[in-house]
Amino acid sequence: MTFSFAVHVDQNEYLPAGGRLMDAVISVTLTGDTLGAPGVDRGLARVVLLDTSGSMSGNKIAQAKLAVNAVIAALPDGVRFAIVAGTEVATMVYPSTPTLAEASAATRKKARQAVGRLVAGGGTAIGTWLTMARQLFEGTTAPIRHAVLLTDGRNEHESTEQFHDTVLACEGAFTCDARGVGDAGWQARTLERVADTLHGSVRGLPDPTTLVQDFREITEKLMGTAAVDVSLRLWMPARAKLRFLKQVFPRIVDLTDRGTAITPRVLEFPTGHWSAETRDFHVSVELGEGEVGEAMVVARVRMSVGDHESPEHRVRAFWTDDPVLSTRISPQVAHFTGQQRIAELVHDGLAAHQAGDLPRATDRLGRAIDLAKQAGNAETVDHLGKLIEDDGAGTLRVRDRMDQVLREMADIESKRTTRVRPEE
Repeated sequence: MTFSFAVHVDQNEYLPAGGRLMDAVISVTLTGDTLGAPGVDRGLARVVLLDTSGSMSGNKIAQAKLAVNAVIAALPDGVRFAIVAGTEVATMVYPSTPTLAEASAATRKKARQAVGRLVAGGGTAIGTWLTMARQLFEGTTAPIRHAVLLTDGRNEHESTEQFHDTVLACEGAFTCDARGVGDAGWQARTLERVADTLHGSVRGLPDPTTLVQDFREITEKLMGTAAVDVSLRLWMPARAKLRFLKQVFPRIVDLTDRGTAITPRVLEFPTGHWSAETRDFHVSVELGEGEVGEAMVVARVRMSVGDHESPEHRVRAFWTDDPVLSTRISPQVAHFTGQQRIAELVHDGLAAHQAGDLPRATDRLGRAIDLAKQAGNAETVDHLGKLIEDDGAGTLRVRDRMDQVLREMADIESKRTTRVRPEE
């Protein structure tokens, strides 16, 4: 399989006299002749982590079984896989011992039968499920090691510190998509901790009947994986300091503290597995003061996969006394700065609502909706709109009572972004 990374830097290179902050958006697209082609062996191992705690009883466990069976049915022969039931402990569903099975007609049938016998009961300790997944993946050399985690409840049977330590211990061992199902219980911050650290996606699914389609979409994307363990490498000169590096499309993920120094001037940031897709990264660098007429390379960016590296692309700075040049707006930087502001406003608004400060909550969420409309982010507008109501006199205000699932969905959706529209 051949692939390459197309990298584009969008910025206003000009700074005013005394200007010290340079922002740029790095757009990266993975392309190649065989990306997503059927029949290409990509070396895959999968683990399904299924919440079977007591709160999953009824339609949720029934729909979850259907979704897991859809995953099992789509496993190509030879793929290593396992199904794990999660309560306050992790229990092997199939195979019955802590190892990975090899997919075949016989093992797929046995796995579906084992899933069919599952019943809901017990508590929730998600860290134990992730630990089991890590141990299972230690037994395979498959380059693509992927888990999907489904839960409907709070992570109540382990400390926050234990959970965070477990998630960090799993980084690099496998990727994980995280899903919350149902209209109560699950928490956005728990799912985001898993997905953001383990380079997966995160979604809330209030309607359990959407699980099957969602799991199918996860499988389709996974089968299109073309580049494994991709890193973004960032060089900066001695007089520059990284303020932040964030993935800003398709979802806002702060990567700033996850860089590893591979030389005194180069940091390497993990970005997980890639299929045929585009991602955008916002880099912000603080510089020493420059004189008018001075120019410098602020950063050098390249993508890395094993021994393969993309060509280098540069972020530059030129100091000028021409205000026309220094006040130019970079469309990409402005667009993604606005969408990061949406997430901040939603976080602030939800915190204000929980504290009983409804005027502040109304202000912050209303401003977030306005920014989402400007960005063309219809899904975020739709989710945030459910938090607002008309008071009967034509004035919009935040709802006095807000279902937990609406808050959690808003928290997740506020971090899903759109790219700059063509007319911009």
